[in-house]
Amino acid sequence: FPFLSLVAEVCCGLFMILILSRFWLLAVLYLLWLYLDWETPCTGGRRSQWVRSWTVWKYFREYFPIHLVKTSDLSPDHNYLLGFHPHGVLVAGAFGNFCTGPSFKNLFPGLTPYLHIMPIWFGCPFFREYIMSAGMVSASKESVSYVLNNEKGGHASIIVIGGAEESLNAHPGSLTLNILKRKGFIKMALKHGAHLVPVFSFGENELFKQVANPKGSWLRNVQEKMQKIMGFALPLFHARGVFQYSFGLIPYRQPIHTVVGSPIPVKRNLNPTTEEIEQLHALYLQKLRKLFEEHKRNYGIPEHKSLIF
Repeated sequence: FPFLSLVAEVCCGLFMILILSRFWLLAVLYLLWLYLDWETPCTGGRRSQWVRSWTVWKYFREYFPIHLVKTSDLSPDHNYLLGFHPHGVLVAGAFGNFCTGPSFKNLFPGLTPYLHIMPIWFGCPFFREYIMSAGMVSASKESVSYVLNNEKGGHASIIVIGGAEESLNAHPGSLTLNILKRKGFIKMALKHGAHLVPVFSFGENELFKQVANPKGSWLRNVQEKMQKIMGFALPLFHARGVFQYSFGLIPYRQPIHTVVGSPIPVKRNLNPTTEEIEQLHALYLQKLRKLFEEHKRNYGIPEHKSLIF
């Protein structure tokens, strides 16, 4: 989330101003609150329907526009782990569909979505309160387990499987997914008996143009090293400006259709073997590819194009 970084920096700046001002006592009290509230992002967060319903998010969704597409019912009697693909630069489909507006609730009544993001964002003063109010929680194992451990069902963990590393592949037309070595989410689904649901967001990679960074290039090597050090990637991207379309940081107006696939039933297995994880991972890849192939014609993907794992 490169734009989250900008907002987080602003929040940190405001906190520093508060510390250095005559209102320093408020900053100290907030630090105490931060200490006492530190585990909340790993225990379901603290969502606010008021924040999730802000009018600004309506304009955000209509700008591209962003659509959520249902292909199958998801019973609220189960918990689900939704694998979101691809990461893109902005992850606009995940935020727009699962953190704002009524689309998810209307299409999947009885389910509560939790978008998991990197734990580092929850260490930022003030900013953490905002992202939790939007329905975001930590992507740590403890957090995912907390969401999926709801005995009554009705919880949906949304994980951007490719992670920050995949954002470096976010070029227009790119269909490369960083998933072959990503099997932790499969293990979590097995341990909690959470049904797996592949999700593909058509148009996610079309929002920005990224500086050429093929594998092995000096730029890609630097980006990958920085990603390992900082925990998040730094794609060099550009798009349009406010009054012109040639250069700027505002994303292009490209439709995003986030298609939610059919659930893969998963039986609870507290100690899955490597073979069992591999089998379910292979099945998930098969279902994800099938979802893409069935819908690609609807969203302008040429017939000869296929996903690259």
